[in-house]
Amino acid sequence: MTIQKNKENKNAVPTMDELMSYLQSQSTPVHKRDIARAFGIKGANKVALKKMFKTLRREGKISVGRGGRKIGLADALPNRLVVEITGLDSMGDLMARPLEWNTAQPMPQIVITKDRLSPPAGIGDVVQAEIKPVGNKMYEGVALRRMTAGQNHMVGIYENGVVVSVDRRLKQEFEVKNVPSSIKLKNKDIIIVDIPMVRSRDPQATFVKKVGSATEAFAPTLISIYQHSLPVAFTEAAEKQASKVKVPMLDKYREDFRNIPFVTIDGADARDFDDAVWAEETDSGFHAMIGIADVAWYVRSGDALDMDARLRGNSTYFPDRVLPMLPFELSNGVCSLNPNEARASMVCEVWLDKSGKKLKHVFHRALIKSVRRLTYDEVQMALDGKTSIVGLEKEMEALHHLYLALAKSRERRGVLDLDVPERQVLLNKQGKVVGIKRRESLASMKLIEELMILANVSAAETLEESNVPTMYRVHDRPSDEKLERLNLFLKSQGKKQVGKDANPKDFNAILQAVKDTPRAYAINEFVLRSQSQAIYSPENIEHFGLALTHYAHFTSPIRRYADVLVHRALITALKLGEGGLGADEKKAFADIACHISWTERQSASAEMDAQDRYIASFLSGREGELFTGRISSITSFGMFVSLDKYGADGFIPFRVMTDDFYEFDEDAARLIGRNSGKEYNIGDIIKVVLLECEPETGSLLFKVAPKKMILQMKKHKRHK
Repeated sequence: MTIQKNKENKNAVPTMDELMSYLQSQSTPVHKRDIARAFGIKGANKVALKKMFKTLRREGKISVGRGGRKIGLADALPNRLVVEITGLDSMGDLMARPLEWNTAQPMPQIVITKDRLSPPAGIGDVVQAEIKPVGNKMYEGVALRRMTAGQNHMVGIYENGVVVSVDRRLKQEFEVKNVPSSIKLKNKDIIIVDIPMVRSRDPQATFVKKVGSATEAFAPTLISIYQHSLPVAFTEAAEKQASKVKVPMLDKYREDFRNIPFVTIDGADARDFDDAVWAEETDSGFHAMIGIADVAWYVRSGDALDMDARLRGNSTYFPDRVLPMLPFELSNGVCSLNPNEARASMVCEVWLDKSGKKLKHVFHRALIKSVRRLTYDEVQMALDGKTSIVGLEKEMEALHHLYLALAKSRERRGVLDLDVPERQVLLNKQGKVVGIKRRESLASMKLIEELMILANVSAAETLEESNVPTMYRVHDRPSDEKLERLNLFLKSQGKKQVGKDANPKDFNAILQAVKDTPRAYAINEFVLRSQSQAIYSPENIEHFGLALTHYAHFTSPIRRYADVLVHRALITALKLGEGGLGADEKKAFADIACHISWTERQSASAEMDAQDRYIASFLSGREGELFTGRISSITSFGMFVSLDKYGADGFIPFRVMTDDFYEFDEDAARLIGRNSGKEYNIGDIIKVVLLECEPETGSLLFKVAPKKMILQMKKHKRHK
């Protein structure tokens, strides 16, 4: 397409219509720099073009690729994306679908015509592919990288010659074949098998590996690790490199901050310490330092430790253990800011006014020494005035006052304020569940959270000003489809709806209006579901939930690979010595962003699955008992219910709701009895009976408790 430039101003920004016409003329999404070049846009006008992109994206007219750099029409796919292999076409080529497809538009068809994987991609695999359009909603692609193996690689429980999947969605049994004579399988062994992708009357699975027993106390974690294909062991090269690491000496790039009384504040069970903090009050406000482990000094771009860390993407946390991103010698050793030990650190030094507004910041590479390892409970006692941190009273008071200022700044900014409870499974030393509780949200935790956000914003702002690639943590505004679904529900409840340009304050207003009412839980759930998922991207599209224009993860490099990249970028941008970005790494930011966003989701899924299995094991043997639950979701095939006391989530299928025929009102997300008119709504408190409990899969099946049983229970309690 030939661009007709404005004769009066060759660098004029195009109109919306001109920009849309240009995109419509392109067969594939276009890089932002190519769009700017096509219109001859330079200098300050690039900012105006960037605002146009945001407006068009908000209106749902354009889409942005995973890396954040390529722009296309809303129904176009980016050149690279993650797909799931779904089957074979008539020519034997692999068929695939986009892994994430949240629009109401028909899903495009993708044919994988070339495969660069070893072993070759198979049905069920999730792969990164490079694609190009070949027709209306038709694409051809090349498989570049396997993200996870397909379902033909199955984890299951062995029982009398057959294996049953630990995935609650796959109920079929398979006869186990090709077990080596050296392997003696016992009932309840956890094994990995290859299963056929074609249905058979006599289904068989090929034995691959035995990984443990479902009778072991820590089996829920073991099952989740292998079900999600999480890396367990580090490579020999990485282990060898880790054994040789040493804390660096001072030099012209590294300053001596060991006289600053930094403290770490973490949970009582924490073993690795990424961050240490210090603050003082000044005449104008506050002066603070946030010290973060200098992982980039030890883990260099392209070395063995780097390759293992990138593969993992992040650490994964289970009730009984951690699968660390870095070997023990680093994660719990030289990188961990242990008390009274000199540690290499990247320090964000910040000055703020009394209202919590940041005045300026600067980054240092330094040696620091934490003087105390404090827990959230200890600090909370100090904040409440019940005790004091002896010898650090002045510093703790400054941290407290700084937190109060930052909290007010957060409120003014309008951060999305959702209630997202986290459950914590408590185990004894034998691995038995002794309790489940909701994680507390203490002021001491929020203190550290606000200081970390402050450092993350400072890192993003510094890198935005440089020409160095940056790994942003971005959170897009809700999609039009999700907003439409939310508004349908709000309308059914007689509540005010939100517009397409809604900001976090608008959502907070909805939540505040229903606070402490019977519909508060349901509306909180729907607002939560309407939100986009936060991801990593080399392009800054802002962080909607935190109401921040610049945000990057800088504060947890021991457990997040994104933070290591941000450290390297800062080292390169500020010329702070060795350990900056590698040349190849700069080119790979878009691919790395895609990968670590994926590993983050994999870890979160594995963590939740393990918790489900531990909770199911805790409730095992209590079938037939009465419980109090809350309806958390309603679908066209049944209801999901949550037991607040135990943090357990289970399902009530329609087949056990035999007292009436229930119709599903999708807009209002409720069930209505055709004969009785009885309603079930999200957030309703109901009595349920546990019907089935499967610790291996983590699944719980309930039914609504009969009135007779509820009355008998009440009568029993009165007599008791």
